[in-house]
Amino acid sequence: MKARQPTSFLFDLDGTLVDSVYDHVLAWSAALQEEGIEVSIWRIHRRIGMSGGLFTRALARETGIEFDDATLTRLRALHAKHYSVHSANTRPLPGARELLKYLTDTKIPWAIATSGRMLTAGPVLKILGVDPDKVPVITRDLVAYAKPDPDLFLAAAEKLGIEIETACVVGDSIWDMLAAQRARALGIGFLSGGYGTDELERSGAYRVFEDPADMLAHIDEVGGRR
Repeated sequence: MKARQPTSFLFDLDGTLVDSVYDHVLAWSAALQEEGIEVSIWRIHRRIGMSGGLFTRALARETGIEFDDATLTRLRALHAKHYSVHSANTRPLPGARELLKYLTDTKIPWAIATSGRMLTAGPVLKILGVDPDKVPVITRDLVAYAKPDPDLFLAAAEKLGIEIETACVVGDSIWDMLAAQRARALGIGFLSGGYGTDELERSGAYRVFEDPADMLAHIDEVGGRR
């Protein structure tokens, strides 16, 4: 009989482990304004978690503005510039460090998979206390497509050396849950990114928690034991 693999956890970063969703919203808003593009804040929030490319394509549909390659390059650079101002004050979400420590101490495999590039994710990982040289971290730089495509989570599972079907994808957005379904992993949703329980469940979450602290308090209910 084939040995059962323990449950593994593949975490999104922004809004899941660190309280940075609105930092990204404000950074994108400032970047768009510098380009003379007016987009309501709520529309930007609904797209956080997508790759930058999908994000700008979605905005193009909603605004009727076509973004050429030069504009896209400037927007990405402006977003990174404005985000760096906010990210210095970014804090881990309640229970994030404790959850990751628990998983490490109990030898439960875990990794981070983020739609952000290492340019913006690196400083936040440092605040969280995660060393990419010791923990598998998959960023947008390393895959062909970001969420809602499954590539980030598939790459994270491969780096951990586990079967994706044994993993739980933990995220705060519908894009995480859609990517989890396409990767054939179970989805666990957090409310800490601003999406509601019903939205996360419709997108595939089989459990929804408030934040990392809430998940840690119920870790046995999601297979978090050896």
